[in-house]
Amino acid sequence: MDSDDVASKAQEWAVDALQALAQGTRLSVFRMLVKAGPDGLAAGTIAQEAGVPPSTMSHHLGLLERAGLTTAERESRIIRYRADYDGMRRLLAFLMEDCCQGDPLFCADLAEITACTD
Repeated sequence: MDSDDVASKAQEWAVDALQALAQGTRLSVFRMLVKAGPDGLAAGTIAQEAGVPPSTMSHHLGLLERAGLTTAERESRIIRYRADYDGMRRLLAFLMEDCCQGDPLFCADLAEITACTD
């Protein structure tokens, strides 16, 4: 795979991730999961906090997971969702890849965003 193919795949992934976040409920849920940290939240709790019916929330959570922005893990009878911090960093890095032609005057503070830790 040449570098143009890699760049094209990265852009396709970024478009999918941004489309997933370009809806109010999903953006709010993603931010809720980022705030919750590595413990994440149960799907039912997310639906309740967002004021969205569980079946609708399941659809939103599935889109975020397929976009690589969240992960899901079954724990007995519940599904726990977590922000995928690697996916979030990947999206931020893609968006900032060519920031200001690398001018540290503009990019130094922004570069710290992609260096956040779990």
